[in-house]
Amino acid sequence: MKRKASGLESSPAKKQALKAPDYCDAEPRRDENGIIWPAPSEAIEAARELIKECASANQKTIIVPDKDADGLASGVIMHRTLTALGLSPSKIHTHLLPKGTTIPSPTSTTALTALSPSYIIILDQGSMFSPPIVPSPSVRTLILDHHLSDSFPENATVVSACHYPPVATSALLTYSICQPLHPTLGDSTAYICAIGTHGDLGALKWRPPFPDMSACFKTHSKKAISDAVALLNAPRRTAAFDVSSAWTALLESHGPRDILGNTRLQEARAEIGAEVERCTHAAPKFSRDGKIAVLRISSEAQVHPVIATRWAGHLKSKALEIVMVANEGYAEGMVNFSCRVARCARGREGGEVNIIESLKSAARLSADGLGERMGESFARGHKEASGGIVPREAFEELMVLLEVGFKPEKSEGGKGKASPKKAVQGNNLMNYFAKA
Repeated sequence: MKRKASGLESSPAKKQALKAPDYCDAEPRRDENGIIWPAPSEAIEAARELIKECASANQKTIIVPDKDADGLASGVIMHRTLTALGLSPSKIHTHLLPKGTTIPSPTSTTALTALSPSYIIILDQGSMFSPPIVPSPSVRTLILDHHLSDSFPENATVVSACHYPPVATSALLTYSICQPLHPTLGDSTAYICAIGTHGDLGALKWRPPFPDMSACFKTHSKKAISDAVALLNAPRRTAAFDVSSAWTALLESHGPRDILGNTRLQEARAEIGAEVERCTHAAPKFSRDGKIAVLRISSEAQVHPVIATRWAGHLKSKALEIVMVANEGYAEGMVNFSCRVARCARGREGGEVNIIESLKSAARLSADGLGERMGESFARGHKEASGGIVPREAFEELMVLLEVGFKPEKSEGGKGKASPKKAVQGNNLMNYFAKA
């Protein structure tokens, strides 16, 4: 017979877990004219004027979308906008960045300059300060983005949604700018906007200030949208980095069902599914304070973001805040890593987790300039989903600063309690997980 636990009747009820707020519950910024969303109105109007100028000029135009569903969707919305406004499709060239390159890298600048464009439209690429993307002063450049940044290339017209919650994805930002420019764009780009937005945010509840998409979801189910996202993201994750298959499938589609029947995308999804399954069972190692979990894998495929998202939904502890997956096999001599906020940390008392600030704070503990040696591709993206591409040696230094794999010290008086440590230097780990 099982023995009855003593004191059961008097034990306090379990505290109910705090419910994480919905994405659209974020308090928007306001000015004297009302809500500022998805970006300041003057920036949006400047972008619209440049788009109309580009279409009427009928000159060579380069669209440079990012490789994921959100980036590709924003690119297709822009492509359809320009053609609806009269720009000949023969004048539009889509430039998909090769594996391991960014904007603005010397490789990208050289390639774009060689195309001799009159207009360049860069979508969802993330931003940093740089000289003009193309050195010619006659080239007009438009940047639409939502990644956290206050620095942008010179001589560009920029619309950034990053400081205006609930932050629009790049596809939603592009849709909001372009949809009023032509009466056909509402029907032809709404499902594209939904694909891009669900690609970054998942199947969220569309509530103000997000636009009313009820008509879109009556025609195209959210399941079809989500399945299309998974298929479009698959080719760029393969070792072949086949972004062009996803771009062509989305550009030529009339709805998500066209994407669901694409054989190449299905093959890529099966390939990535098998690789995720192979790599996802890596054992996590934790930082000394338990706030970060790191899984290390080696794969030529870009599966680290998928695995990070999966583990972030499953790992649970009172201290855990961030899940990191580091891929040592994606690019020679480099570590590509992705970080996600652990689901168990969302809605927790004490403030939101800011991955970018956490990573940068850890790097600042270095006495010999680790942050600079990490380069511009360190701690980029979003507060909730960040990562980087850094030299392997620098990554190992970061792991030491984060004390990943270090066992918690125990106090003499109790099990599992960390003993207080005397500070032996000015730098310490008290603030490397600072909240935003």
